Amino acid sequence: QAQVVESGGGLVQPGGSLLLSCVASSSIFRPVMPLMQWYRQAPGKQRDLVAGIASDGITTYADSVKGRFTISRDNAKNTVYLQMNSLKPDDTAVYYCKFQRFGVSYWGQGTQVTVSS
Repeated sequence: QAQVVESGGGLVQPGGSLLLSCVASSSIFRPVMPLMQWYRQAPGKQRDLVAGIASDGITTYADSVKGRFTISRDNAKNTVYLQMNSLKPDDTAVYYCKFQRFGVSYWGQGTQVTVSS
């Protein structure tokens, strides 16, 4: 059964950093590399796309995180990462990873990120 498991959330002060990780089961990663994305959802708001990395390695970012967040992947570990630097209170949200392949989406359970002093 395909599984997606996130980790790395927590409480951090403004200006701090966090690294989120998301591991997918091998059945999702092979034989075709999936599209990998990170979303976030703040209380009372819709879920928004934060960053994505395509099968060819091309990355995209929301304007609000450009220059601060970096998405990357480790194919050998079936893992996608989101390095978050210079965090702001507005970055507070539940962060979700998503893998998409052949029109099927696989979501993680979400991990809470709270930016507060």
